Amino acid sequence: MRTKKTKTMALAAALAIALAGLPRAAGAETVLRIGMTAADIPRTLGQPDQGFEGNRFTGLTMYDALTMWDLSSADKASVVIPGLATEWKVDDADKKKWTFKLRPGVTFHDGSPFNADAVVWNVDKVLKQDAPQFDASQVGVTASRMPTLASARKIDDLTVELTTKEPDSFLPINLTNLFMASPAKWQKFYDTAEGADAKAKSQAAWAAFARDASGTGPWKMTKFTPRERLELAKNAAYWDKARVPKVDKMVLLPMPEANARTAALLSGQVDWVEAPAPDALPEIKQRGFVLYSNESPHVWPWQFSRIEGSPWNDIRVRKAANLCVDREGLRDGLLAGLMVPATGTFEQGHPWRGNPTFQIKYDKPAAQKLMQEAGYSPSKKLTVKIQTSASGSGQMLPLPMNEYLQQALAECYFDVQLDVIEWNTLFTNWRRGAKDPTANGSNATNVTYAAMDPFFALVRFLQSSMAPPVSNNWGYINNPKFDELVTKARQSFDPAARDAALAELHAASVDDAAFLYVAHDVSPRAMSPKVKGFVQPKSWFVDFSPISMTQ
Repeated sequence: MRTKKTKTMALAAALAIALAGLPRAAGAETVLRIGMTAADIPRTLGQPDQGFEGNRFTGLTMYDALTMWDLSSADKASVVIPGLATEWKVDDADKKKWTFKLRPGVTFHDGSPFNADAVVWNVDKVLKQDAPQFDASQVGVTASRMPTLASARKIDDLTVELTTKEPDSFLPINLTNLFMASPAKWQKFYDTAEGADAKAKSQAAWAAFARDASGTGPWKMTKFTPRERLELAKNAAYWDKARVPKVDKMVLLPMPEANARTAALLSGQVDWVEAPAPDALPEIKQRGFVLYSNESPHVWPWQFSRIEGSPWNDIRVRKAANLCVDREGLRDGLLAGLMVPATGTFEQGHPWRGNPTFQIKYDKPAAQKLMQEAGYSPSKKLTVKIQTSASGSGQMLPLPMNEYLQQALAECYFDVQLDVIEWNTLFTNWRRGAKDPTANGSNATNVTYAAMDPFFALVRFLQSSMAPPVSNNWGYINNPKFDELVTKARQSFDPAARDAALAELHAASVDDAAFLYVAHDVSPRAMSPKVKGFVQPKSWFVDFSPISMTQ
């Protein structure tokens, strides 16, 4: 039988051949090679897929948004700061209107100017169906993240007015997800595209744009091979001189299997891997590689179906599942310390934690008692089906972790069935909801979620109007109290009042056992000691600009 060590050695040998063509430092040029958890290169046309791993690698690198995250500190929580907009303000008389002042002197990679026309064009690409550049393939990963944005209007070259469907204090945070692609570059592709009609020409133009993208970001696309690699070069003319990359080139490589990523790092074929194999951590450290981790605002849950007939409609069952999982055992065993046990979306000390009365902890007798009250026993188990992936952005080790839950919940009279599919398919199904045939009869889904802002952390799951296809209320939760608190938070433009409403909403969701809360990711990364200047922020995102490479 082949041991894990011999398998790793075999993977390393195979990768040495497969990756032999990767560029290495030559002369003065410095190259950073990264093994991603994704199975494919996230889309490069301006609105990435592959979840927030896509935003991390092909969004925040090549593109900017009006607002952005401060990723400069390992100690402080990331907050929203000015990006392509220097300032913004909600209208005192009409809280549905916002004015954004734009940064002067910014150009796209193709040399064309960034201005108000470009902002309107990029809003219309995902909201205005009769716009030539409208691209339905970009809508799902964008509109669902800013569902109240209705339109954009140019006031002058450096001022735009954004209008929302309802008062929404979350808008500046939501806009971190709308990346600005070059209208001029797209138009050149459109003018030369072939197609039977305008829609076909538009699709051809976007396909061409994805192969030769142009944003305003600190990195520029130089070479793109789907499913193999994306090569980016530093943008020496980037508008923020402090964030001009210190590395000449960055190469992104899809490596969805943890052991393969680890083997590539240990064999010197890459300089950095996301989520190394936990059982290889001793060898990684012993060999002199550097391991980084930090508690991230990122939750590993089961999201329950609440449609008619779902077994999770019984709150006793939902609470029992939360009490039947030994999270500390999962952390200390399978994950080698690389997680934080989750007792909700937010933990003690967070301004949005609140004071839930349901205390999530490991209490198997209490869980069994709840299941018995619900009518289940060792001889009458409750069958539940969970849809998950084999890998993917923030999914950590989804299959082993779900097998751990499968065994743990069996002791509380659950019969857990796993439906394992490809990550990007799971992510697409997430937006289609529990009623869609793609759920394949599952009554729970395992998609990790970022909790950096109120909409991503709470609203898109708990508000009834966020049910598919609008956003990510996969299970069709319909709780009037949640809706009332979402409205209260959204319409609170005073930060303290907003935070109080969000804390009340979070506490209500925990008391309702809205999810099976399992873990907070710590975003583990392993790197060659040649990688210098990396800051692991308290964020799902990172800034590649400060990183340098020693020879």
